[in-house]
Amino acid sequence: MGNAIAKTLGDIQDCGGFRGADVANLTEVSKATVSRWSTGKASPPVGTQLILSDLRYVVYRLSEFYAPDEIRVWLYSRNELLDGKSGMELIRDRQTERVLSAIEQLATLSYA
Repeated sequence: MGNAIAKTLGDIQDCGGFRGADVANLTEVSKATVSRWSTGKASPPVGTQLILSDLRYVVYRLSEFYAPDEIRVWLYSRNELLDGKSGMELIRDRQTERVLSAIEQLATLSYA
């Protein structure tokens, strides 16, 4: 399990421009805890694994439109497509489907 979590965290960092502190804030743990997850010394609870999995999927989807640093900004910024909320807030609150719907709107706009 540790390797899968480490890969998920690596993907989030590489593709989405996130840092350990970002993941720590999202999952409400310390940076040291995220570091232990990254090295396989600990594993997050199942609910946290779902949040990380959702974040990775959202990051992959956004990578179709944005560079890693832009993805990070997009997810932290309030967004009109998300009724003034941020993507990170919705992912944390397990409302990832709303974020994915907004990304679908981006796809529609970019192909129109």
